[in-house]
Amino acid sequence: MKPQQVTIVGAGLTGPLLALMLARRGFSVTLYERRPDPRIGRIEAGRSINLALSARGIRPLERAGVYGEIEPLLIPMRGRLVHERSGEPAFQPYGQRAWEVNYSVGRAALNRVLTEAAGRAGAELRFAQRCLGLDPDGGRLLLQDEQSGRKYETAPGAVIAADGAGSALRGALEAAGTAVVRIEPLEHDYKEMTLPAVAGRHVLEPGALHIWPRGGFMLIALPNPDGSFTVTLFLAREGVQSFTALAEDFAAERFFAEQFPDLRAYLPHLLGDFRRNPEGRLATVHTAGWHLGGKALLLGDAAHAIVPFHGQGMNAGFEDCAVLDDLIAQCDDWDELFRQFERLRRPNTEAIAQMALENYLEMRDSVRDPGFLRRKQLAFALEKRFPDRFIPRYSMVMFHPEISYLEALRRGQLQLAILEELDGRREQSGGIDFELAQALVRERLPALKS
Repeated sequence: MKPQQVTIVGAGLTGPLLALMLARRGFSVTLYERRPDPRIGRIEAGRSINLALSARGIRPLERAGVYGEIEPLLIPMRGRLVHERSGEPAFQPYGQRAWEVNYSVGRAALNRVLTEAAGRAGAELRFAQRCLGLDPDGGRLLLQDEQSGRKYETAPGAVIAADGAGSALRGALEAAGTAVVRIEPLEHDYKEMTLPAVAGRHVLEPGALHIWPRGGFMLIALPNPDGSFTVTLFLAREGVQSFTALAEDFAAERFFAEQFPDLRAYLPHLLGDFRRNPEGRLATVHTAGWHLGGKALLLGDAAHAIVPFHGQGMNAGFEDCAVLDDLIAQCDDWDELFRQFERLRRPNTEAIAQMALENYLEMRDSVRDPGFLRRKQLAFALEKRFPDRFIPRYSMVMFHPEISYLEALRRGQLQLAILEELDGRREQSGGIDFELAQALVRERLPALKS
């Protein structure tokens, strides 16, 4: 494709990265965003303060030439630190190699770097411009200036929607009959609090994702560069143990004292944070029909928003950008490009949506289960013995971007069956039967491509 005019709606994270990639290819890029300029404003209330960046998201940042600016913002997390109600926290490493690390990164700082890079590359950045929809016949974009209230239309060339889970452009495609959308709300909401630094230092171990699993709910904490942690409670919206039941200060105080006694003393602003900070909703967005001919395309959360429990929403969006960038060199026009993009990406984004929901159950409950821990150690042992065939599913998703989400899901199911069979025979065999393990791995798991 020869460089052409393209309009991107949404400057959260995927929008600026895609704008940077396309501008570097010589496309004339205009980026519209309803919020104020992140280079001079503050992050919108209710949006998660920090995120987990993995190898799958790092690769597109490297491709765009911007990772060097982002790397100083990252805090490495080598595993989970699991806090029970009593006893010492237990560390569970993500992987068994030095490079198998996830990174905590602040949303606002990351957004700022990507936006600045897109602007330097030549993208035109227009903030405080709300997208109202798209004329499906003429392909004209409908916008509103948030300061003046003026509504206007523009002929934008090809439109790419990176406007998030509540995408106005997805709504326009659904209204036009080209997109079929199914939204699965999670019955659990989330609320964020701040665990402040003491004398500029982290009061918890900064090299881990902290989890307080409590069965039907959980609390997590991610480190920030200033020594604080962002603490997030995931809890049912309604019921006996729910956000509804914590509406009064005394109820919230009692809940934290009972459920997280080791943490309560580190949260001096707990009740203020609980009253002031919004209660965020979570959902999975399933969309079939991501494009309107060659006129418009959905990308990132606009097409496939997922729950955050595998830390892959942002990473999947960044991978979208890299896949689209690859396809530009292979396709002749927008229509072919958009069709091929959906064909390649939708099965993979459906796979990570499923794995994200499964990971919530793992984080809030399974991490405490002795059987889960045995199988995790067994998976590491099999990975050492058969590295060309057996890689734990979590590692495939987080540390091996050469393995697609769909392949990780498929192989993960085969591997779980092997682990359960070997673990089930542990007592009668007097331990793990590694001869049987070798036979099962070679029979059921094809060698991975190098």
